[in-house]
Order: sequence, then structure tokens, then C-alpha cells
Amino acid sequence: MEIILAFVVVAAVIFFGALISMGNERQRKAIDTLREQTELWAMQDLRIKREKLARDVKVDDPLKWFNKLAVKALGYDPRLQFLEVLDEPRALMFISEDTSMRLVFSFYSQKEILAFKASKRGKLSRFMEKNPLLILPRNAKFHEFSALNCGMFFDLELPLAWKEISGQPLGEANSVWAYQIS
Repeated sequence: MEIILAFVVVAAVIFFGALISMGNERQRKAIDTLREQTELWAMQDLRIKREKLARDVKVDDPLKWFNKLAVKALGYDPRLQFLEVLDEPRALMFISEDTSMRLVFSFYSQKEILAFKASKRGKLSRFMEKNPLLILPRNAKFHEFSALNCGMFFDLELPLAWKEISGQPLGEANSVWAYQIS
């Protein structure tokens, strides 16, 4: 009799433990679903706010905008002056106010520039053009700028500033690289 009673008590404890475990699992799934829905709502809310604000995005002074990027890259204000638009690979070259340093902004990464230099077209244009990106040493200082490190509207401001300075549309680039040439 005592064995049967002990067996019933153990079975009841196991049964109630299983019920509690199933209830906890159901609650966990419900909380996960709620968390996912909240994240989706927050992302959509940010998209809506960004779209509303994106209509008002403008770059009043593109030279100051690029100078602000230079300050982030260098840690000091070089007071950039626009020098020229470079072709193959496309880039914008600026010079510091004291003419001690040039800064070249391009939407090509260092790997892409090295690949361009290695190509036949790059080898030919290295001799015909004076694009400093083609003679850039491998250990040159460079900085990448994107919406991750320059603000929520960087990818919207970049094409505006680029077109204002160069007169050419930027295209689909969402980031820009700055190469320091001393």
C-alpha cells in the first residue's frame, strides 16, 4: 500500500512538473513572438520617420560636409579646399589649407583600387593620368565612412554632396573611403 501511494505521489509530481514545463514553453514562445513583433514595429516606425525626414535632407555646403568627414578621419580640422575631380577610378581630391596634405574621397575600397591597379586598364591609365589612387602605397592611411559611423542620413547626404562638388551623380554607393596622401 505504501509503495502504491509513493508511486502515485511521484507520478503526480512528474505530471505537474510536465504541465508547468509545457506552460512555461508556451509562455516563452508567446514572449518570443511578442518580441519579434515589437522589433518589426520598431523597424517600420524608424523607416517611416526616416522617410519623412529624408525628404528634408539637404547639404547646404558640401565642402563643409566633406571637411566634417576629414575631421572624423584625422582628428583635427584640415580646412579642406577642393582641388579636382579624378577619373578612373572616380574620386574627389581635396587639399588642406596649409597644403601639407591631400585627401582623396572615393567610393572604391582599398581592395577595389588594388584590383583596378592590377587590371590592364589600370596599368595603362597609371601612366596617362595623375590619379593618386593608382600610385597609392599599400600601407596608405584610409578611413571608411558610412551610415554606421556618420549618422542616420549619411547615405542620403553623400550623393547630394558628391554631385554638388563634382557635377556627376554618385550612383548607388552607400559609403565613401578617404585616402590620406601626404
